[in-house]
Amino acid sequence: MPASPFEQAVLPHLNAAYNLARWLTRNDHDAEDVVQDAYLRALRFFGGFRGDDARAWLLAIVRNTCYDFLRSRRPHELTEAFDEDVHATVDENQSPEAMLLRRADKVRVRRALETLPLPWREVIVLRELEGLSYKQIADAAGIKIGTVMSRLARARAKLQQLLGSEAAREVAE
Repeated sequence: MPASPFEQAVLPHLNAAYNLARWLTRNDHDAEDVVQDAYLRALRFFGGFRGDDARAWLLAIVRNTCYDFLRSRRPHELTEAFDEDVHATVDENQSPEAMLLRRADKVRVRRALETLPLPWREVIVLRELEGLSYKQIADAAGIKIGTVMSRLARARAKLQQLLGSEAAREVAE
């Protein structure tokens, strides 16, 4: 049986949807629930989809579903540590030392990302991890391109500050 137009348009973006939901909710199980709800919403409103950019359209729905979810619950009570071992890709050719350093770097970056305010974390994830353009981010988040750019600049500066101060602490120890 051939895939429906809905399946053809949105199923290829399941990983991106989960990734965004995971970073916004900071919880694997909540992200799965949010993505499931978002896909149901997308199916329900697929008739209004104009065929422009399915990825940005879907990520806007995921984003809005995440915000609805976060408004209805207290995220600090529901968060669970992100398991880097489960989600990381492993290069079998790396030495144990290189793998350990890579894992430590990922943990530091993840920790720093999770401390960012939600609007900053959102634009960083959409731009740096999902590769969306500024326009796609603006459309998905319902904000102006200038706001996207300023949030990205602030988020990057804060990440640089957080990672720099953490590295300085490690050197001092």
